[in-house]
Amino acid sequence: MKKLILSMVLVILGTMMLSAQRGSRGWGQNSNYGRMYNPKTVETIVGTVTAIERKVQDTKMSQGLFLTVKTETETISVHLGPTWYMDNQDIQFQKGDEIRITGSRITFENAPAIVVIEVEKNDNILKLRDNNGFPIWSGWRKKKHGKKNDQ
Repeated sequence: MKKLILSMVLVILGTMMLSAQRGSRGWGQNSNYGRMYNPKTVETIVGTVTAIERKVQDTKMSQGLFLTVKTETETISVHLGPTWYMDNQDIQFQKGDEIRITGSRITFENAPAIVVIEVEKNDNILKLRDNNGFPIWSGWRKKKHGKKNDQ
């Protein structure tokens, strides 16, 4: 009986661990994608949403939500986050939305892109990462030796 209970507990814990890993799959700060974020290239742009895409960038990543935004000077890809997280937010995006984006400018697939820290639509602000690029959906993280993490 004890072996059965222990086996059931291990199966449940294993399932929970796999689910947690699958959730951020490829979107965490220490993933190849997450390491592209650079706090030295943070900027704010204002523009209009011209396209919305749900796609998998890499076999190691879960599906993500990407916007194409036209500003006065360029059209740029805006990388928000995993769809499982974005679909549960109060702010949703549509073509024609006027938005303000703060994020890190990167080069992704040989084209400019923005990894979003926060996006503002009307009077709503959705924060997706802290100023160091740590994704909000990743949850807990270790405190830096006596320093408070930048939120």
